[in-house]
Amino acid sequence: MRLYLASSGLGNQPQALLPLMEDGRRVAVIANALDGFGPDIRAMGLAEEERQLRQLGFEAQEVDLRQYFGKSHQLAQTLAPFHLWWVRGGNSFVLRRACQQSGFDTLLTQALAEDAAAYGGNSAGVCLLAPTLRGIELVDDPAEVPEGYEKTIIWDGLGVLPYQIVPHYQSGPQELAAAINEVVYYYLGHDLDFKALRDGEALVVHGNQQQLVS
Repeated sequence: MRLYLASSGLGNQPQALLPLMEDGRRVAVIANALDGFGPDIRAMGLAEEERQLRQLGFEAQEVDLRQYFGKSHQLAQTLAPFHLWWVRGGNSFVLRRACQQSGFDTLLTQALAEDAAAYGGNSAGVCLLAPTLRGIELVDDPAEVPEGYEKTIIWDGLGVLPYQIVPHYQSGPQELAAAINEVVYYYLGHDLDFKALRDGEALVVHGNQQQLVS
């Protein structure tokens, strides 16, 4: 399993992503966590993510999961040529719905189990891999439902990781930092194992090895 899990953007040491790529350069960028933010903000967020990936020498191309709702077989064919599946942040609950409605959740767990692709992401794209999204409602609105999305809230994460990830820890604006602290208190109060990441940091998982880079 090859994972690059950043708190924000690509982190301060993006070159740590390169050894996970195994000479591959094609990156599928998934920005559906931004679907409720409006088209202008979504476009800017996507463009910034693609810019950072291209600075590393990657060929970055968006894969919009909305185009594959109910079409998981087609999504599998689209994703197959990519060496890295990169999922950027936004609303974790919107992202989770997009993953289920498109079948990306199943495809991702299969790809990681078979080591068919590396996975990278930040913020919501990292929280997605945890056992549960409980606690994230203190930061993201679970009732946010963009057009074309099902209204049911999905509380289960993908369970790729055995612990929760808390991005933006002691980082960013005061309001965000306070909300993130509430998430930490929630996990402590519910005896949930977690790892907190500050902006600039990234957790790199390569097989059985884990390393925090900052």
